[in-house]
Amino acid sequence: MSTDINSINQATTASSGTSTTKKTDVSMGKEDFLKLLVAQLQHQDPLTPDNPTEFTAQLAQFSSLEQLTTLNASMDKLITSNTNSGNLATLNTIGKDVAYTGSSFNLTGSSMDLGYKLDAQASAVTLSLQQNGTTVATLKGTDLSTGNHFITWNGLTNDGAKAPSGIYNIVAKATAADGTTVTASPLIKSEVTGVDLSGQSGGTLITKAGEAAYTSVVGVYDPGTTTL
Repeated sequence: MSTDINSINQATTASSGTSTTKKTDVSMGKEDFLKLLVAQLQHQDPLTPDNPTEFTAQLAQFSSLEQLTTLNASMDKLITSNTNSGNLATLNTIGKDVAYTGSSFNLTGSSMDLGYKLDAQASAVTLSLQQNGTTVATLKGTDLSTGNHFITWNGLTNDGAKAPSGIYNIVAKATAADGTTVTASPLIKSEVTGVDLSGQSGGTLITKAGEAAYTSVVGVYDPGTTTL
């Protein structure tokens, strides 16, 4: 599209009340584009007017720019709203029992609610509770269907003695009837005593069994509710 660049720059400067030098380091917005478009129309050669097809295409580009700007602003508001909603939901878990995916826990009492998530039907499930690499207790799952299942560990070792307090790792293993491995993820159930909101997507839950990301939660229950 044939235009007089100097005339456009002069018209833009006059309409904005600032010099072109001050505009050099500033990103151009939709208003700047519109000023350029008006200046372009005002200074076109009357003997060779601008092509209407190309002019229409430019108008469509300006319309797209406006829509994208509005969309970006709306997305920012949506992200902020979702973050606030996630934080509120996280705070509501304080004092509740939550079940979450996790491979380790801190034993501080005499028993513990543990569990497993099966991705498919299994014929056998075992949870090995290990401390410092040594298996202290082995739990066998009785519910072998797909989904989340829980077991209450009485806090005793395989020898029947009281298990020592401390950090334990959970190793979950499951097999199907044909002997193939079924994916099994260990679960932990514990009471939420606090929340750290400095993380993403709801932050981190502080439970009696340890910390858990809010995104790892698979269930929230009133204290004492049975999930078995």
